[in-house]
Amino acid sequence: MEQTSKPDEITDRIVETFVGRKIMITGGTGFLGKVLIEKLLRSLPDIAHIYLLVRPKKGKNAKQRLEEIFNSPLFEKVKAQRGLAALKEAVTVVNGDMMLPELGISPEDRMMLCENVNIVYHAAATVRFDEMLKKAVLMNTRGTKLMVELAKEMKHLVLFAYISTAYCHLDEKILGQRTYPPPTDPHNVIKCVEWMDDDLVEAMTDKILGSYPNTYAFTKALAEGLIEESFPHIPSIILRPSIIIPVWKEPVPGWTDNINGPTGLLIGAGKGVIRTMYCDQNTYADYLPVDIAINAILVATWNYLYFKDHEKRVYNLTSSSEFQISWAEIIERGRKITQRVPLNGVVWYPGGSMKKSRLLHNICILLFHLIPAYFIDTIIFLAGYKPIMCRVHRRILKGFEVFEYYANNQWDFDNSYVIDLRQKLNSLEFEKYQLHGDDMDIDAYFETCIRSARIFILNEPPETLPAARRHLRIMYWVDVIVKTLFFLFLFYMLANCSDFTRTIVADSATYVVKKFQQFLSLESSAAVQFL
Repeated sequence: MEQTSKPDEITDRIVETFVGRKIMITGGTGFLGKVLIEKLLRSLPDIAHIYLLVRPKKGKNAKQRLEEIFNSPLFEKVKAQRGLAALKEAVTVVNGDMMLPELGISPEDRMMLCENVNIVYHAAATVRFDEMLKKAVLMNTRGTKLMVELAKEMKHLVLFAYISTAYCHLDEKILGQRTYPPPTDPHNVIKCVEWMDDDLVEAMTDKILGSYPNTYAFTKALAEGLIEESFPHIPSIILRPSIIIPVWKEPVPGWTDNINGPTGLLIGAGKGVIRTMYCDQNTYADYLPVDIAINAILVATWNYLYFKDHEKRVYNLTSSSEFQISWAEIIERGRKITQRVPLNGVVWYPGGSMKKSRLLHNICILLFHLIPAYFIDTIIFLAGYKPIMCRVHRRILKGFEVFEYYANNQWDFDNSYVIDLRQKLNSLEFEKYQLHGDDMDIDAYFETCIRSARIFILNEPPETLPAARRHLRIMYWVDVIVKTLFFLFLFYMLANCSDFTRTIVADSATYVVKKFQQFLSLESSAAVQFL
């Protein structure tokens, strides 16, 4: 195969690399997984087949969950392009569960996978930061170990791509594009949680985690150790995306199926329920639109297979070395956007700020989160409805515990491998598999995210915007009136304090003045003694 190309070459070498490939995906029902499936089906039509490992959930079997995925607005473009019947023919659902021994895969399905699969994208994981340690280990670490064991049996495997996270080696303030020793032996941790019951594991969690702030980062770091350990027995690369955020360009700008990352903050602030955050507003996090992440995954795969570049095995899929948006900028941009594109039924006019002082932050939580929550829930209860605000704020406080660690620490990432990949793309590939954000209008992107969140997350169609704007204007004047009344009340209390208080203040002032006069009348040496 020709491994060099002219800059003006118009053939898509990435499409050529994937021709006839049979691909297995875990985590295909997650946010990243859905976008990966859509991109494969839309942009790489000559792949032979996709095998999707799916577990039953909430009363739906694996095939029903695949139907649900294809019914998503995310797949409208590829359905129009290829037809729903063709999509269904291109994907085979394999019943399985990352939490079960042998991945819950039947012997027949296991044999099918081992006989056919060429490329594995292992993205399945629990992404909850506060997940119980036992579940996180079984899903993220043991699940990866079992996938590696399965991969070793695959007769035609050419690449195993593990989707990790840029935030899994938190002791490294500058994360290099290399593997790091796991925090402890992953095999021992797996054995430990397998034989211990849930309560015992929970009791030992802090000791097991050590310096790690949460089970997600810990178990993903362990999993990376397992991938590195398996090389070169299986050909593998590790891909570390940072905080994945909604679609930027394709197929549906702004699309997301969750409220993780800044989208959740903007929704919470836009609804008026988040009024304070403990955060160094000058620090920044690293964000990556999901479509850019998927492009990087495919291009890294192409680089490994087409150029046989096996030296580059760990890719940091990050953006902060090129773009940095501080927390203060996110909040300020979000405030302006939610004034133009308000959310329905805001409980208070959006406002609040970030605090560098934990004491001030905690005072604001009491005054602007908890007290209003109890007040509103009391009214809701007296009206005969089920209270919800206290439950909402308990979730917010739990989210703050995770957010504060990341918002008050700073990490930087080396993403030079991805920059190198851009240089290998011809003009067609450069546009089709975009890996840069040079043409991004951040304000326009954030606004698209909010508009899409209204539709896809909050079920607030565009026709509700006029009513939302009217409601926001009302809440603005409610906010102004309440603040005015509050400060008038404080002024009244100060101006009409009790005679007793005034007497104490007056006597104290008289005493201080008298002592000062005595001090001024003394000689300098006596003044020192007086003091």
